[in-house]
Amino acid sequence: MNRPTVTEVNLYDLRITDPLIGQCQKLVREVTIPHQWEALNDRIPEVTPSHAIKNLRIAANRIKGEFYGTVFQDSDVAKWLEAVAWSLCQTSNPVLERTADDLIELIAAAQCGDGYLNTYFTVKAPGERWSNLSECHELYCAGHLIEAGVAFFQATGKRRLLEVACRLADHIAVVFGPEQYQLHGYDGHPEIELALTRLYETTQEQRYLTLANYFVEQRGTEPHFYDIEYEKRSRRRKSHVAPWMVKDKAYSQAHLPVAEQRTATGHAVRFAYLMTGVAHLARLLQNEQHRQACLRLWQSMERKIYITGGIGSQSAGEAFSSDYDLPNDTVYAESCASIGLMMFARRMLEMEADSRYADVMERALYNTVLGSIALDGRHFFYANPLEVHPKTLRSNRIYSHVSPVRQRWFGCACCPPNIARIFTSIGHYIYTPRSDALYVNLYVGNSVALPVGEHTLRLRMSGNYPWEDQVEIAVESEQPITHTLALRLPEWCSKPEARLNGEPVNCESRKGYLHIHRTWRQGDRFKLQLPMKARRVYGHPQLRHLAGKVAIQRGPLIYCLEEADNGPDLHNVWLDAESRFSIVEGKGLFARKILLQAEGFRLQHALSEEAPLYHYDKAPGQRQSQRLTFIPWFSWANRGEGEMRIWINEW
Repeated sequence: MNRPTVTEVNLYDLRITDPLIGQCQKLVREVTIPHQWEALNDRIPEVTPSHAIKNLRIAANRIKGEFYGTVFQDSDVAKWLEAVAWSLCQTSNPVLERTADDLIELIAAAQCGDGYLNTYFTVKAPGERWSNLSECHELYCAGHLIEAGVAFFQATGKRRLLEVACRLADHIAVVFGPEQYQLHGYDGHPEIELALTRLYETTQEQRYLTLANYFVEQRGTEPHFYDIEYEKRSRRRKSHVAPWMVKDKAYSQAHLPVAEQRTATGHAVRFAYLMTGVAHLARLLQNEQHRQACLRLWQSMERKIYITGGIGSQSAGEAFSSDYDLPNDTVYAESCASIGLMMFARRMLEMEADSRYADVMERALYNTVLGSIALDGRHFFYANPLEVHPKTLRSNRIYSHVSPVRQRWFGCACCPPNIARIFTSIGHYIYTPRSDALYVNLYVGNSVALPVGEHTLRLRMSGNYPWEDQVEIAVESEQPITHTLALRLPEWCSKPEARLNGEPVNCESRKGYLHIHRTWRQGDRFKLQLPMKARRVYGHPQLRHLAGKVAIQRGPLIYCLEEADNGPDLHNVWLDAESRFSIVEGKGLFARKILLQAEGFRLQHALSEEAPLYHYDKAPGQRQSQRLTFIPWFSWANRGEGEMRIWINEW
């Protein structure tokens, strides 16, 4: 049986025209990328110094100094470069491109003669290369550099950074592998696996694919590599207390071989990055064992995903908890984790073409990922809570990871450049081009040209999604093209309607997609109606934090109450079970956004501080009617500090 081939959209052939995602992409291109360059160069006085560019200058012998920052600081630069690369596909920017070229020359100058490249070890610990993979992120940093090299080559045709990446990958292939003289290990933070797979697709060098697969299959085998390398370090340092990252092998998904793992566990970003690589390898190698691991672990993860598309519910280890343990106020839900979830979903779509993955990808994009960046493009969330009470945050250390407002930068700044690169590369997620069909995953307005055999299929997708419920796809190809369009029918929409050139189309789906096979001609118009009524969402009975509560969703957007609209003490606000929602056009900061209103009530009281803490027989306070205003959750915390909650009491 011939399996359909899968390709990637060339971002030069796709233009985002979407009112929401397009504006965000423009913001990232024009504001966020320059802001992050200033931060990486320590030019923003009020934020934590990055030192990342300075570390490169020291490693390249351009200046004297000491390494500063996290051990994986290099990765911030690589992700920023990748964001720059994809942005250049959208709009030419000679000044930015020259800045990137100069930075690439600096990176090349910092590379060692044997291909090794990592400023922490080059500057601070040159004798300790590859001696502490469980903690020190060497292969993680290498992976992000490789991804940047691939992106910059695809975006500009320039090979300089790709050559640096290949030299680094070739060095890694000498150091790691199955031979007796090689290290039989893998990084504590997965990333190299997915990067090497991308490098293989770009260069067609089989050794990169082989090495990526080696890292996946070696993970978690016995005798355990982390124990072996720690024993070597402890003999040298005369230390016998293993660090927790060595002991807690599930934290880095190294407790068992991937083929034997049954549960989504450990650090959520590491899990998502690892499984992104495994899913990609499963398709390229037609490896059924990898495929089954992906299906099994995705299903496990589905019991650990927030309504916002966040994963990783606990701050301890930025990790998954047990099934259904999804607290709203202590949640971690790192921005990078939702970006990783989108990456994992994309590779699952390429492997399986099932809309369940696109539904999750959309949930993550329109909620956590979109909400991780402020409307000014210069402030970011690291953790993404579903409920915030600022007064408590300041006094209770269990919330030390939660901020009521977005930050300009972080000491560990993995999220901001990751946010930039996901928005500049969003065109890779809208479509899954396969030889048997073009799968439309996201309804982000765009125009695109896609090769189909010897012809080019040109489409223009328009609408005002997710605010309005109609999407139109117009065919603009000059020649007739026989092909299948597979359009996702979102799980949140109960009654989709479709018309082709004005004629109704049966919306019977196959794995969540409506397949239409025909000869497409210029002027063909397909209209998809996705009714977006405000819907109440209730949690699974095992989600104990959601008992008696309801969330509001319209289209793919989750809505929340914010203090700025509804007053303080949101825990005393209730939504009437029978109240209907009305749509309100946003104004000012919320212009061109849809808000929702509904009738509810507040439990009003006039108790003094001397009043008893607990009351017998009758709840204190009186009901007071209140019209509640709900805003899209992604837009909260853009009006200063205040309370917020998604899940509210229902009566």
